[in-house]
Amino acid sequence: MSTLRDLTSRTPHAGRVERIYVRPARDVPVHEVDAVLAIAGRGLEGDRSAKTARAGHKRQVTLMQAEHVPLIAAWTHNERVTPAVFRRNLHIAGVNLLAARALFDDQPVRIAIGDSVVLIVTGSCDPCSKMEAALGEGAYNAMRGHGGITATIVVGGIIKRHDAVRIFVG
Repeated sequence: MSTLRDLTSRTPHAGRVERIYVRPARDVPVHEVDAVLAIAGRGLEGDRSAKTARAGHKRQVTLMQAEHVPLIAAWTHNERVTPAVFRRNLHIAGVNLLAARALFDDQPVRIAIGDSVVLIVTGSCDPCSKMEAALGEGAYNAMRGHGGITATIVVGGIIKRHDAVRIFVG
């Protein structure tokens, strides 16, 4: 019989990068790009986190479950929501990002993207009050648990739209 450690160390298959966004400064809209350079220990090239945050910070890149976008739209009674409104760097489809949380301190969660990039999950990316302004009253609660995750970049490289995304535990 499998243990909880065994069960949490496996994912059924790879996902993919659906969208890539960078935000060059605070309080400006994100820009969608087809590819971006992930800089180890810093963030994504062209994103404010890579330019302004101290090296080694825990929120170098943010990831959001692409499948949650239409759910949040429905919960906020918005006919259609563009993924850019969430201000997350990477929208990932086809793999459960909520499973990318370490249940055991000695089992870090790594996310491999494309041929070279490796991230380590550092926590959840909770919604902020700006979601109420963007999506309407109640949006903060509609997004709770669905805001995505934060990560650090341990191996840099190019991330491209449609790159494979694999989750490794341990």
